[in-house]
Amino acid sequence: MKPVVAIVGRPNVGKSTLFNRLTRSRSALVADIPGLTRDRQYGDGRLGARPYLVVDTGGLVESLHAPGAGRAAAALSDQIMSQTRQALAEADAVILLVDARAGVHPVDSLLATDLRRLGKPVVLAVNKAEGVEPEVAAAEFHGLGLGPPQTISASHGDGVEPMIERVLDLLPEAELPEEVQQADVPRIAVIGRPNAGKSTLVNALLGEPRVLVGSEPGTTRDSICVPLERDGRPYVLIDTAGVRRRGRIEDAIEHYSVAKTLQAIDEANVVILVLDADAGVAEQDAAIAGYALEQGRAMVIAANKWELLDPGRRDWFRRELERKLPFLAFAKVHTISALEGKGVGELFRSVDTAFASATQTLSTPKLTRALQAAVQANPPPLIRGRRPRPKYAHQGGRNPPRVIVHGNQVGALSASYRRYLSGVFRDAFRLVGTPVVIECRQESNPYKEPGRRKKTSRARFKRKK
Repeated sequence: MKPVVAIVGRPNVGKSTLFNRLTRSRSALVADIPGLTRDRQYGDGRLGARPYLVVDTGGLVESLHAPGAGRAAAALSDQIMSQTRQALAEADAVILLVDARAGVHPVDSLLATDLRRLGKPVVLAVNKAEGVEPEVAAAEFHGLGLGPPQTISASHGDGVEPMIERVLDLLPEAELPEEVQQADVPRIAVIGRPNAGKSTLVNALLGEPRVLVGSEPGTTRDSICVPLERDGRPYVLIDTAGVRRRGRIEDAIEHYSVAKTLQAIDEANVVILVLDADAGVAEQDAAIAGYALEQGRAMVIAANKWELLDPGRRDWFRRELERKLPFLAFAKVHTISALEGKGVGELFRSVDTAFASATQTLSTPKLTRALQAAVQANPPPLIRGRRPRPKYAHQGGRNPPRVIVHGNQVGALSASYRRYLSGVFRDAFRLVGTPVVIECRQESNPYKEPGRRKKTSRARFKRKK
């Protein structure tokens, strides 16, 4: 197995910046705001031929324990600490990150004491040491008793490679296991409005309290990627921050969170849209679903908090779904209770079906036959007195399936007719849970080529004379 390296430290010492540097990604949310990271985040790193896993943590958020912080804040702080303890339990080695500019903080000393008791290899990394002599930056941190401090700059990359090299040198060599092709591993993004129950659903799918859950909207800030295996098949589950209307986005953290959510949708294969059935289908639900559809994502709908609705209210919700999300008619709808775990297990079956449909290979002869039958049953409407003539079709891409339609004047096909063709192809190939993108390529007119004109009968008559 790959060795697991956990990064711990106080808020705002640069843990997420170091995580992004080690994984050569922008997976972790980074901003000059203390306490931004809450859940633990995993990523792949590599030093030469040696692979490893990096875990970013929220660390100790002492401000939430301040007097007057309230029960909700204290409970959230306890969950963050629980996430950090879990990361330390999983880790083979630990990086304690401290701030060279702030000097030794009492919390640094407490963390160093706890890490010495842990009995695992620990490397002390002194961050934000750019422009300072290494000996000077590291001088006062020797007292933490964790060996020679390594001075680094996570933002600039200075000293990071020697630091991780030292970490890996403390661990035994590990062979790289056979890696599953990324194209075969469904990436599932769980999206929806704040407080719809996304994190509760992720924990129910995982069977453990993997991500933070709170009654306050906006508990989740970052997009958290969690690898898992179910019935022998690997998946990557992505919990995202809730997205609400732009006018109600109140602070910089939420702006970052929304951007990470949209990025998670872009990188996913399948999206689970979590709706609060008790609150109904809101305008923002339609907006985020529309964005996922524009990106061509396969989709499954989870109507959460179903246990709170009486029969009359359930019928009302179904009508709301048909009225406000008609463009998602291809998506399978599940009624669930994430809190009680009811109906959750069936989601994976629909995810597998949607992923298989999105990545299916479509036969060109069958596509063409379906296209010709569709045109015969429902010809395209006239465009400026001329009727488009679709002739044949072939597949131009997968995930989502992209069908290229060729013919005369097909570039003028209306959006409604293209949706009609999408439905025809979905039915012909029994595609479930995925949009089908229609791309039209019309045949060129040889008489419109530059420098070429059709000869008139008068010109031919003069030449004969």
